[in-house]
Amino acid sequence: MSGSIRNLEREYNCTVRLLDDSEYTCTIQRDAKGQYLFDLICHHLNLLEKDYFGIRYVDPDKQRHWLGFTKCIAKQMKSQPPFTMCLRVKFYPPDPAALKEEITRYLVFLQIKRDLYHGRLLCKTSDAAMLAAYILQAEVGDYDPGKHPEGYSSKFQFFPKHSEKLERRISDIHKTELIGQTPEESELNFLQKAQELETYGVDPHPCKDVSGNPAFLAFTPFGFTVLQGNRRVHFLNWDEVTKLKFEAKTFHIYANQKEDKKIILTYFAPTPEACKHLWKCGVENQAFYKLDKSSQVRTVSSSNLFFKGSRFRYSGRVAKEVMEQSAKIKREPPEIHSFMFLLLSLSLSGLESLRDSAHSTPVRSVSHGDSFMPRHRHHTTDAGEGGSSQRVISDEAYCPSDSVLPTPMAEHSLELAVARHPNGAPCSIEEEESEAGTPEGQVAEFGPDGRVLRLGRTRKSLPNKEVQELHKFTLSVLRMFLVTMGLLFALLSLLIMLTESDLDIAFLRDIRKTPEFQQFHFEYFCPLRRWVACKFRWMGGFLIDK
Repeated sequence: MSGSIRNLEREYNCTVRLLDDSEYTCTIQRDAKGQYLFDLICHHLNLLEKDYFGIRYVDPDKQRHWLGFTKCIAKQMKSQPPFTMCLRVKFYPPDPAALKEEITRYLVFLQIKRDLYHGRLLCKTSDAAMLAAYILQAEVGDYDPGKHPEGYSSKFQFFPKHSEKLERRISDIHKTELIGQTPEESELNFLQKAQELETYGVDPHPCKDVSGNPAFLAFTPFGFTVLQGNRRVHFLNWDEVTKLKFEAKTFHIYANQKEDKKIILTYFAPTPEACKHLWKCGVENQAFYKLDKSSQVRTVSSSNLFFKGSRFRYSGRVAKEVMEQSAKIKREPPEIHSFMFLLLSLSLSGLESLRDSAHSTPVRSVSHGDSFMPRHRHHTTDAGEGGSSQRVISDEAYCPSDSVLPTPMAEHSLELAVARHPNGAPCSIEEEESEAGTPEGQVAEFGPDGRVLRLGRTRKSLPNKEVQELHKFTLSVLRMFLVTMGLLFALLSLLIMLTESDLDIAFLRDIRKTPEFQQFHFEYFCPLRRWVACKFRWMGGFLIDK
């Protein structure tokens, strides 16, 4: 019943969480495609260099997906409306400093800052201190003893965990090395520093190797990488990767290295859906970074047999075309203003006052015509008691927190607004809550400000996994049967043409002498040939009379 009601709806409400954690809410038509929603968001942000970004959503099984721009939105979403998605960087720029406009650099800066906070950007302690100092300079400006008392850097949460020693190092760099840098300069230096790291642009996919050891697979602007423990164990340039394949939960990477050395890497994803998502991400990244023109993009099959497996084609421009198009931008760049809103003035208890001001909302607005984008930079206050190792800012093993944790559903939205650690830091799932769609069987009603007003239950409109798997198996068998029958018909037609021809081959002579062929020739083929010839003569005479 719920499926029928949904099909009768002409419009759907859609909420997209932006990189600054603000929300963009709109109404889309039932047959609207992903490109329409993406263009709306880019117009709202006054963004022209939009090929690096994408819209991500999470299905009721907590599997992440990139919204397809050429497909209908309602058909892609497996949850009930209203739909909830988020804007994220899909293709990281190989050189962030080469981006044409500052608004694009700022959005990439916000994405990488998220990566750093949630453990996806792995780095040495010295690099981590420098990155955090750049963020601090961009947020609060030059160090001022009157405004920044002892321990002020501990009010900002840059990493999943960090020590007091690292906090002091961040403060020292901010006080001495970054004086005079504008927010724009600090953000640009942050991007250039992050781009040098091995895990720049990593969107980790949890898998296991053939020995059962956990690993994270990722696609970066420079190639395919595998992370295990706290180090990178495999890296293949895009020029070396020749083919990506998957079957059920198994993912294969074929590559040619130096001296014609061919290798095959095999990993196992948690579910077939996760493996398919991994494969599609790899196909898109390889096409975007490796090809010279979008006209070179071809449809890719996940299997060697053309009648089996999935087929996918990347739709969009490639990196080189995006850079060429960006160079042609002639508009006046949007003006970006930096300022801080302090909720409370400093009092005698300077540290307590700074704790309050740390929760203020520094905003950088983009103005261009009627376009306006408020960019909220949310600060957290968890100083992080866990110590860091001497080499990396993360746990001993590479463990990106929220990119792997289950995505919270709509029923948690009210709790997320007030959920905090005892010391005031936001919950660790805050990053990915923007990617959660309404779960299957639930309908959420949102108010004008994007808050949840009411949660209700509906009947499940989707079949369970067993029915879906049976449906897929049936389609696969039917496809194989049709292809087999087509091949047999084609071979039979070719054999008949050869035997009825004048070719003098021993094999064909033997066939022509058989009684079965003689019967087929005189009783079926000759009458059919006369009938076809008669029809052609009649059509020819009709055309001549005309």
